[in-house]
Amino acid sequence: MQFTAQEISLMLNGTIEGNPQVAISKLAKIEEASAGALSFLANPRYEQYLYSTNASVVIVNNSLALNGPVNATLIRVNDAYNAFSVLLEKYNTLKLNKAGIEQPSFISPSAVTGSNIYVGAFAYIGDGAKLGNNCKIYPNTYVGDNVTLGDNVTLFSGVKIYADCVIGNNVIIHSGAVIGSDGFGFAPTADGSYNKVNQIGNVVIEDNVEIGANTTIDCATMGSTVIRKGVKLDNLIQIAHNVEIGSNTVIAAQSGISGSTKIGENVIMGGQVGVVGHISIAKGSQIQAQTGINKSVDEEGKKWAGILVQPYQSFLRSQLVVQQLPELKKRIEELEKTIAELRNNTVTTP
Repeated sequence: MQFTAQEISLMLNGTIEGNPQVAISKLAKIEEASAGALSFLANPRYEQYLYSTNASVVIVNNSLALNGPVNATLIRVNDAYNAFSVLLEKYNTLKLNKAGIEQPSFISPSAVTGSNIYVGAFAYIGDGAKLGNNCKIYPNTYVGDNVTLGDNVTLFSGVKIYADCVIGNNVIIHSGAVIGSDGFGFAPTADGSYNKVNQIGNVVIEDNVEIGANTTIDCATMGSTVIRKGVKLDNLIQIAHNVEIGSNTVIAAQSGISGSTKIGENVIMGGQVGVVGHISIAKGSQIQAQTGINKSVDEEGKKWAGILVQPYQSFLRSQLVVQQLPELKKRIEELEKTIAELRNNTVTTP
């Protein structure tokens, strides 16, 4: 893939300073770029590299005033960071632009497929499955019976979608993710063993969701585990049966959500957060990494932190006290020593 500075400028509605015909074939950071690379400058802290970079083309803000000669061709735009993000999206689209059915793969005769799909080698599409337009199913992926995929769904290599799950439009699921596996349901018996409670529900994932590598979302015992529109899940997350995650919520890696918990919309959850089951977390909550949530969070838009969840500001004050503990311990020991000496020196009058 090769483009000229002129072509890039037209994509971004930018203006050129330098050679409009210089060619670029790769993207790179401004401090590491080599000839033939396109980079960008948005953060003033990196401006020094503009005058020494080997990049052939650099995207800069219209407002940038040069402080020296620049060898690269410049493309000036209103917002260099957003412009570069647009190019990254276009580059990724071209890189992943696959189509056709590779062999060996299996598509059930009863499956319904849309137009312009890609099915990689060793992929499996089950009975009654429905694939929308522009779906991309990468090699070694399993799509179970009666699964529905909307338009523009990408399942990277090794994704497993169990039977009856429903995936919306514009969904990306990364390698190793498992959607619709059995929820953790076991009933204790009198002899101390456990009987399996069969999980007969499914998972429903709405539009514009992205799910990271090796994340697992369990099917509901009955009904649906639901991931609402715009949710972004990092790698290595566990979502248990009958959980509902509200729209535009973001959850970082290694977090675990226990069964039947309801998470509101626009929640931000850091890594390694643990949430018990059968509670709710209010809309707009911000939860610091490694927080343990053992009860419902009812106040909207608040920050929370701590092994046992508490208001964010209270947690910060507690941390300040913890930092002072060695000095406080020393002062207490000195005080106890002084009190003991006073007692020993006291003369008791008969």
